[in-house]
Amino acid sequence: MAAAQRSEVVLLVLGENDLICRESASRISLNLPGNQQELMEAVCGTGKPVVLVLSSGRPLTVNWAVQHVPALLSIWFPGESAGTALADVLFGDYNPAGRLPVTVPRSVGQIQFNFPAKPGSQARDPGQVEGPLFPFGHGLSYTTFAYSKLVITPAEQGPGGKIEVTCDVSNTGSRAGDEVVQLYLRDDYSSVVTFERVLRGFERVRLQPGETKTVRFNLTPEHLQLYDRNGHWVVEPGRFTVWIGASSEDLRLEGHFDITGGGQIREKSSAKTAREDPL
Repeated sequence: MAAAQRSEVVLLVLGENDLICRESASRISLNLPGNQQELMEAVCGTGKPVVLVLSSGRPLTVNWAVQHVPALLSIWFPGESAGTALADVLFGDYNPAGRLPVTVPRSVGQIQFNFPAKPGSQARDPGQVEGPLFPFGHGLSYTTFAYSKLVITPAEQGPGGKIEVTCDVSNTGSRAGDEVVQLYLRDDYSSVVTFERVLRGFERVRLQPGETKTVRFNLTPEHLQLYDRNGHWVVEPGRFTVWIGASSEDLRLEGHFDITGGGQIREKSSAKTAREDPL
């Protein structure tokens, strides 16, 4: 507390270590362990600007921090170059573009709370908190981005054909940065229960201030197929909904296409995201 009061800005590093985040080390809570919550509230009470650096091996429910701390940076369990990387982000020498590969719940009572999910698997009632603290695919940048001009070609296709999806992404801020454009898909009318929404493509795009680029995704039959009740991978006819956005909940554009004709049986699944390269 004395160090915080003498400082102009506080970098508060909290979280957990690998000793309490591993197999056979389960916890009954996802809150900050020990007295860290009390320390954070006391430091924020000094009136100093606070940046919370969160290090952990799993999502933590930092609800109070989200409401009261101006900035939160999650670094998980970093490697040897963590100090340099952290300094680059905090001092603005690097514009972050990481995206969450998990869903962060508001309460341990929401578990299992995951993405993707099937209809009814995460039902809500008035006695529960609602929605994630941070959704799958979420991540912020020091700049902002706008999405426009969704085009789906063709609007109708056979079960063995391909669908091209394009959109424009613009950097509407004052700094260069990367945006991770995410494509989500839903089979609107399927013979078996499928996911409400599933990631089927992503593209990391670097944009200068004011710059616009067209992003393209190619959906193949492998992206559209489902495992039917007869044990076959099948592309079924019907309507599919496409969303493009900045996370699984921050969806900026929406469109549809139709698969016509009889279903096509495929021997096995080789479904991948519409972009092969790693995030």
